[in-house]
Amino acid sequence: MRLVLISDTHLPVRAKRLPDAVWEAVDSADVVIHAGDWVNVALLDELEARAARLVGCWGNNDGDELRARLPEVARVTLDGLAVAVVHETGTAKGREERCETAYPGVDLLVFGHSHIPWDTTTAGGLRLLNPGSPTDRRRQPYCTFQTATITAGQLKDVALHNL
Repeated sequence: MRLVLISDTHLPVRAKRLPDAVWEAVDSADVVIHAGDWVNVALLDELEARAARLVGCWGNNDGDELRARLPEVARVTLDGLAVAVVHETGTAKGREERCETAYPGVDLLVFGHSHIPWDTTTAGGLRLLNPGSPTDRRRQPYCTFQTATITAGQLKDVALHNL
């Protein structure tokens, strides 16, 4: 199962549209995960129409229309892997311990908010991924997104893509 992970798209504030490389990845993915801060409902509509499957949550910059259609925390099992998607996880310091406590039984937590790519695994085995932002690099050298695969309940081939 091929995954595309994005967050903090902030459309149309930070960009008019997603970069072509992201759309190419979406077109070949089995599941697209968006960890919030869509800003405009048009991208949600476009991803729902174009992605084979979409899992997403709302972020702190998302208004009532997006919050009415998306959960604060999305939970799904993908090929045996328990996945949660949330926008904010707090500061980097203590993140692993906080998330391990807050998301028991989850194998993969995808989050956003910081626009800073993140990839760690807690002592208890929870994998934490933040794909950064494909449209607003903030203090990072590149805009980014991630891809990964799931095979028989195992997360594999996690890759960060610079745009």
